[in-house]
Amino acid sequence: MLSRVANTLYWMVRYVERADNLARLIDVNQQLLLDFESLDSERLRGFWQPIILSTGDEDAFAKLYDETGSAEVIRFLTNDPKNPNSITSCIALARENARTVRDQLSDELWEELNALYLFSRSDEAQKLFDVDPPRYYENIRRAAMTFLGIAASTTSRNQAWDFMDLGRHLERADKTTRFLDVSSYLPAAADGQDAISPGILHWTAILRSCGAMGAFRAARREITAESVVDFLIFSKDFPRSVRYCIDKVDRSLHLISGTPRGSFSNEAERESGRLLSDLNFGSTADVFESGLHDYLDALQGRFNHIGGEIFETYVLMPERVQISPGAKPPTLSDAALWRMEQQQSSS
Repeated sequence: MLSRVANTLYWMVRYVERADNLARLIDVNQQLLLDFESLDSERLRGFWQPIILSTGDEDAFAKLYDETGSAEVIRFLTNDPKNPNSITSCIALARENARTVRDQLSDELWEELNALYLFSRSDEAQKLFDVDPPRYYENIRRAAMTFLGIAASTTSRNQAWDFMDLGRHLERADKTTRFLDVSSYLPAAADGQDAISPGILHWTAILRSCGAMGAFRAARREITAESVVDFLIFSKDFPRSVRYCIDKVDRSLHLISGTPRGSFSNEAERESGRLLSDLNFGSTADVFESGLHDYLDALQGRFNHIGGEIFETYVLMPERVQISPGAKPPTLSDAALWRMEQQQSSS
């Protein structure tokens, strides 16, 4: 497969997944605020600032806004055109990527993504965002899930699918750690207690952000910090857990190269295998012993490293892998585009 096409499919799905996860995060936290009606403006800022910090976009936010209130954070993450990682920006970038490889996509997949793009830019969406935010975010989430479902139903299981699945699960693993990391940024009150205690309501909100409440309840677990962290990092079965996603990433990388799992032919496979092994033999006790934030930050760094190695192997230096006869190597502009997008995704 041409590295340009692989790059485009990989980022198309990553951007849709990113928009979906942002919609989940904002919607759940907006509804969680209903349980904190007594918060004053200062403590309200303390509630929303962790959301920005967990996304890694605090510098970009500081350049655009002076206040860290709910209106500013929600606009920045939802439909601010100056934020390349806002929901509407991600949808636009996904659609632009899809447009350039239109011949690689089914008609149904293109139509769904194009419809989502048109909705995100419509007066109807703006009106819904103003008067009924939960419904607005529900529309985004459902459209993203429909897109992924159509992709799974209409895409041949070839390298195109492998790159799409790779992008989806790498992005999903990253966002799950960022949901969990929100608690690390909650401010302390003057008496040394948490201004907004990360108790049952907080961990419930995280489970809902990941769409994990039903699966968590089915496992008959009590909602505590330890049980939620264990479920969202180490579960072998839940499709948004870090362990599950990295297993899928490792599988996709080996399908792309044709190398048997348990060995490696490039650094991306080597790092994904090492990370999967650490997750297979890790435990929640290890997480809290090293500190939740430090552990999650280290995971995010390893995700970025895997993404960087994917760039090095399949775009910057495609001679490392088999290229079909007649396929052209990527141009400098293709590599520059990938690098720019890679930098946007890193924290």
